[in-house]
Amino acid sequence: MSSPNQRMGRRRKKTQKRRILFFTLFLPLLLVVFTGAGYGAFLYKKAETIVSDSYMTDGREKSALRDADVHPLEDNISILFMGIDDNNKRKYGDNSRTDALVLATLNVKDKTIKMLSIPRDTYAYIPEEDDYNKINHAHVVGGPTATIETVEELLDVPVDYYVRLNFYAFVDVVNALDGIKFNVPYDIREKDSSDVHYTYVKEGLQTLNGEEALAVARTRHADSDIERGKRQQQILQAIAKKATSFNSITKYDELLEAVGSNMRTNLTFSEMKSLITYAETDKGLNYESLALKGTDDFLPSGAYIYRPDETELEVIKGKLQRHLDIEPSDDSDEDSESEDESYSTE
Repeated sequence: MSSPNQRMGRRRKKTQKRRILFFTLFLPLLLVVFTGAGYGAFLYKKAETIVSDSYMTDGREKSALRDADVHPLEDNISILFMGIDDNNKRKYGDNSRTDALVLATLNVKDKTIKMLSIPRDTYAYIPEEDDYNKINHAHVVGGPTATIETVEELLDVPVDYYVRLNFYAFVDVVNALDGIKFNVPYDIREKDSSDVHYTYVKEGLQTLNGEEALAVARTRHADSDIERGKRQQQILQAIAKKATSFNSITKYDELLEAVGSNMRTNLTFSEMKSLITYAETDKGLNYESLALKGTDDFLPSGAYIYRPDETELEVIKGKLQRHLDIEPSDDSDEDSESEDESYSTE
């Protein structure tokens, strides 16, 4: 009988070919794009049109965990970033899974952002099905709404807004910036955005194009989902740094096209403009990266899952609840800060 580790190895070989990991933390990119839109009436109008065309309600007036409506200018809010497992070859549409989930909480007083990466195989309760499953399955059964409700159930915090992107947004954004500089940790071979060809990236510091950056963001051959999440955060910094540089001002038109044509969101143009205040502080974008700690596990069927550590999950809940200034449901230990990473893009 094969061991769990052997089954894990076979599973990863099988699923790696179909896994498309999206870099969905586009909050800094959205901020700089719409800040850049202020450079001209044309870009401003184009941004307004793109956001309006991308608008799609999640079907709720507000989160069930909220007593009243919120607005980014006045309240602490949360935004769930979803990367969907879809491309022109697959054409899953509403039946796609989420390949990446990131919850961002924004504190309006401190102008700080906390971002939690949620592994796609996280074992969680899905209210839409009244059963437990991998969290990426929620989008299959109920789209953004089911995914939002599942994340709220897992973390016990409201999800006020969502931004859903496919991986074309990532590739197009990096290409629009003429690439980003990144120190690749090891040689990489991954399927490209078409799901047909392979992209090869060598180890070392270099300028990556969109396909190469996608390969670096999605790979986990030599490490794990947690390490991959850390790489995504580093790539985020590289994108934000390049997008906010003076030389990128002329690229804002292309950035708008790259984001808008691949995005769905329930943020209105007015609400999205309000987020600019988070980039206008002396420290620049001030955000902290959080990791959902857990262990590899298997269901009786043999299916692999990522099981969150219950103690660490309570710690994460407490941090997010305090950042949103809502009453924690349980006491949480504030000490588990050593592995969190704070960043700014000044």
